[in-house]
Amino acid sequence: MTEVLLSLLGLFVAAFGAATLLPFQSEVVFVAVQAEARIGLPLIVAVASVGNTLGSAVNYAMGRSVERFRDRRWFPVRPAQLARAQAWYARYGVWTLLLSWAPLGDGFTVAAGMMRTPLWLFLGLVALAKTGRYLALGWITAGMLGG
Repeated sequence: MTEVLLSLLGLFVAAFGAATLLPFQSEVVFVAVQAEARIGLPLIVAVASVGNTLGSAVNYAMGRSVERFRDRRWFPVRPAQLARAQAWYARYGVWTLLLSWAPLGDGFTVAAGMMRTPLWLFLGLVALAKTGRYLALGWITAGMLGG
């Protein structure tokens, strides 16, 4: 039982970290936990999805507070770049959050915070995208593992 809990905790931490701006991917850990075959796929998908969604919520929170630093010299984004990003998000809107699972999706989650997307809408769309990605990965991996 302890190994199962450690596997799930490791998966949660990997999924959480991968959703932040850290350069890390959780898919390898997901597949490894699934390949152990001691934990059911629904639980693996749930743990990974919750961790990944909460990690994206960190990006959202960072986006909500980024505006107050925009005029600082050390701020990594120039005002023109920030204005372009905001205009892009305003044009394509919250639906870009359905791409939050993609490698560059972290930027969409930060932009959602900057643009003050309602938290309930943010969490709903991101959870849908992240869960869909892990369901697809689990399905593909199960086919490769023969079960």
